[in-house]
Amino acid sequence: MEYHNKQIVSMLKVLFMMILMIMGTQTHAQLSSDFYAESCPSLFPAVRRVMQRAVAKERRMAASLLRLFFHDCFVNGWDGSILLDDTSSFRGEKTAGPNNNSVRGFEVIDKINRGLRNSVQASSHLGGPRWSVKLGRRESKKAGFSTANSGVIPSPFSTLKNLINRFKAQGLSVRDMVALSGAHTIGQANCLTFRNRIYNESNIDLSFALSRRKHCPATSGSGDNKKAPLDIGSPTRFDHSYYNQLLDKKG
Repeated sequence: MEYHNKQIVSMLKVLFMMILMIMGTQTHAQLSSDFYAESCPSLFPAVRRVMQRAVAKERRMAASLLRLFFHDCFVNGWDGSILLDDTSSFRGEKTAGPNNNSVRGFEVIDKINRGLRNSVQASSHLGGPRWSVKLGRRESKKAGFSTANSGVIPSPFSTLKNLINRFKAQGLSVRDMVALSGAHTIGQANCLTFRNRIYNESNIDLSFALSRRKHCPATSGSGDNKKAPLDIGSPTRFDHSYYNQLLDKKG
């Protein structure tokens, strides 16, 4: 149980800061780590509490929230636009190709918002290192459905050159790209996205490929949505094992 709790904490310390970034897209251009100190002192404990419950209930939710954050950032910047729902006169980003039936975790953000509106008071603490997040960003009142469908969000089938270009377009270097890719340490992938690699590529550990083939049939359309962890070393722990597995050709 102690080890289980430590794994949850290692993910939550990253997710906590990420959710605050989404929640921080509010009203003013002047950014400050204590922007809500007076207007919403319950922000930090409220976010912590909801995330702790969500991840404890479903470990996969940690990876889902990271992915939601990433997809928001790559379309017109970090503005929370991915949270906007469709209306009769407005189309949000949720139904765009890269997001539809794919990006998830919106209900966790909704719970946080409801808790804040109800002035939830809670007290909890996360272990591990921390860093200051500048809050106070303006939230978007419009979405980028067309932009989300334009290819700015990297695809699971993107080539290395394409990935580098996509990140460069966001002002991110190759080093940044590699660092951010480490979030896959708690992620999962559908059979459809890695079938070609485990059956047709040679630059892969054979035992790893064979183990993946057991749950991912070679025939297209068969088992496409079967999921497998992207980090076989510690699939539910936020650490650097993902990189170690890649170096061992197990990814």
